[in-house]
Amino acid sequence: MSDRTLPPDALDDWAAALRAVLALDDDLPIAAILDLARDVATSVARPAAPVSAFAAGLAAGRAGGSPDDIRAALSAVVSRATTWKVES
Repeated sequence: MSDRTLPPDALDDWAAALRAVLALDDDLPIAAILDLARDVATSVARPAAPVSAFAAGLAAGRAGGSPDDIRAALSAVVSRATTWKVES
């Protein structure tokens, strides 16, 4: 494991730290966020994954930040990524 690889149990610790520093409640759907990153990285490009995760979070927050808003934003990004075609 490299020094940049996060062991599985540390992901929960990191997520808890993010919740604390960003004053988030328990609505941090890690599995869905990782799925978004995977789908965008494989369907669009690896560098698009963090940008897409940020954009989904921004959209969810602007929509109100409820669990439904979060799911809708994540779903919209994944849906767009899986149908992504670079226009020539």
